[in-house]
Amino acid sequence: MTAEPIDEYFTTTIGAIDEPPRTTRDLVEAGCALPARQLLSLFDAQVSSRHLDLAARWLREQDKGFYTIGSSGHEGNAAIAAALRPTDPALLHYRSGGFFLARAAQVQGGSDPLRDVLLGLVAAADEPIAGGRHKVFGRFDLNVIPQTSTVASHLPRAVGVAFSIDRAAKLGVRCAWPADAIVVCSFGDASVNHSTALGAINTAIHTAYQGVPLPLLLVCEDNGIGVSTKTPTGWIASNFALRDGLAYFAADGSDVCDTYSTALNAAEWVRTQRKPAFLHLRTVRLMGHAGSDYEAAYRSRADITADYDRDPVLCTARRLIESGHLTSKEVLTRYEDVRARVRTIAEQVGASPQLSDAAAVMRPLTDATVEATAAKPRLPHNPTPGPPLTVASAINRALQEVLAEYPEALIFGEDVARKGGVYGVTRGLMKKAGAARVFDTLLDEQAILGLALGAGVSGLLPIAEIQYLAFLHNAADQIRGEAATLQFFSNRQYRNPLVVRIPGYGYQKGFGGHFHNDNAIAALRDIPGIVIASPARPDDAAAMLHQCVAAAQTAGVPCVFLEPIALYQTRDLYSYGDGEWLAPYPVDPAPIGEARTYGDGPDLTILTFGNGLRMSLRVARRLAERDIRTRVGDLRWLAPLPVADILREANATSRVLVVDETRRSGGVSEGVIAALVDGGYHGSLARVCSEDSFIPLGDAARHVLLSEEAIEAAAIALTSRTR
Repeated sequence: MTAEPIDEYFTTTIGAIDEPPRTTRDLVEAGCALPARQLLSLFDAQVSSRHLDLAARWLREQDKGFYTIGSSGHEGNAAIAAALRPTDPALLHYRSGGFFLARAAQVQGGSDPLRDVLLGLVAAADEPIAGGRHKVFGRFDLNVIPQTSTVASHLPRAVGVAFSIDRAAKLGVRCAWPADAIVVCSFGDASVNHSTALGAINTAIHTAYQGVPLPLLLVCEDNGIGVSTKTPTGWIASNFALRDGLAYFAADGSDVCDTYSTALNAAEWVRTQRKPAFLHLRTVRLMGHAGSDYEAAYRSRADITADYDRDPVLCTARRLIESGHLTSKEVLTRYEDVRARVRTIAEQVGASPQLSDAAAVMRPLTDATVEATAAKPRLPHNPTPGPPLTVASAINRALQEVLAEYPEALIFGEDVARKGGVYGVTRGLMKKAGAARVFDTLLDEQAILGLALGAGVSGLLPIAEIQYLAFLHNAADQIRGEAATLQFFSNRQYRNPLVVRIPGYGYQKGFGGHFHNDNAIAALRDIPGIVIASPARPDDAAAMLHQCVAAAQTAGVPCVFLEPIALYQTRDLYSYGDGEWLAPYPVDPAPIGEARTYGDGPDLTILTFGNGLRMSLRVARRLAERDIRTRVGDLRWLAPLPVADILREANATSRVLVVDETRRSGGVSEGVIAALVDGGYHGSLARVCSEDSFIPLGDAARHVLLSEEAIEAAAIALTSRTR
């Protein structure tokens, strides 16, 4: 095994200590608030974390390990775990080996954390949190929510978790965490510059400023460098030490006693004040950024070795020796004993079976989809259809019922409460359910989705609104990198129930240009593990919303509910005043993955969704005048696609026209045509789509959006050449 300089430096330095006669000094008198027994336990956690990093290097040399980011130099975070309760939810930086091991030592029973981490390093299928899908610090019984290495993407969720603790207590509903818990979220000094982190911190301060409880301890582990780029000296303190509304604490991460006492004070402040605090932990980075990183390419040898004396493992060892609680020989014996134990386990797990096939890899996703599809909506007793409704009024009524049937449900977003939404869809809900359950947020899509993520994992049922589809792209990674991955990387031990309502699509007669007429959903369609609903009719809108809520609550899946703005208040279908787009409130369900067919014509199948449904039904009537008899299939669900229904309706006529209001490239039609080809369809096939363009202002929008004229012309051309 290649020798690691920091490992050699530790053993050489400790071995060279010329010890005075052994006398045990009281740690409190020596300026350390930790009892000797606890200090020894934290030292063991730090040493264990260091040897896990060394074992990771050894496993890579044996071609048994994979890319990992080590914790060396950050082992001081073990003292933060000691200052918190094991019931405080934690969303951890990827350098949190010390914290993870220290928290595991606080909880009786459970699996061996050393073995757990090593199983993760070799992607073993029996690794207890992610099941071999990623190396993460996470464990359900430790209240450590697993995070991958995406930069700062976990901070918005942490804000949401902190918000949910007191909000659940206020509503009298069950929360996953104790009522007096606080949330700890750690991250690096480079990550704090990311817009996601800055937005989350601003959201925390903004929320607390209004008097809303937000017990969040933000821990910035500042090692002065992000991969290869230095953080300017003093940058973190200059940005956060004097920030109004954010209590600031600072500690030397190399000094376990200073870290512990400072973290204890910070945690107590957050726990009693129910406000956010920022703990600035000054650390060092040892052994490079990650397993494949060649640090000497961008740091001089002098810079690297200058940090060795700030090694937190070395500093804790020195304190134990100076206070007489261990001799240098006892330190080295302890150090080598842990090395031997870690190496033994590493050798054992090196041959562990990995996930055997695609089905095994995808099981958390497929199981969640199956469970979501089988979910039964919780509906009012003896619902009455009532008068015909528009799409907007049907959604409003469905949301009222959800609030009544699910006491844990929250509805929030920009302008959804007092105003009732830009289009009035949520009008009256705050008055009926109260401002604690229906409320406005600040204008930050990452904050809105982060709140939903945190609420969902905490036991609430969030229904968040992103005001326009175009605005989603500011925060799409909160769905892709956080919501959709949580079940995957926790083997469904943690789940992320949420419904995201998004008004979207085009056909608003040029209003607002591309930000209010966005037809791009490719960013959603390729995310595994989410449900995408796209209703067009009022009865479907209500039934599908109930189905999404049931799927989120039962299976913990993230559901995206795309609402066609142009159809919100539509009443007529064929002619003015016919009222045929209105529908009574639904009695029948709308199961996930099932399409809805209009007509049974034998000549042509039109497959469509959203605004395309209304256009296609209008075209179908005109085609009938040409003796072209059609059936129109409304996909309704864009993920999972209703493949069985698509194939059935396609084979019924052997002529298929896919009508897609999204763009030609990356649009829904690509998935529909692929499903037809994969399913063995051999009939005629064509598609019409909107152009690969942003949607301009005014009448120019007609040039790039799908039209009834284009649908009719394509239908006539397809049937003419195949009859």
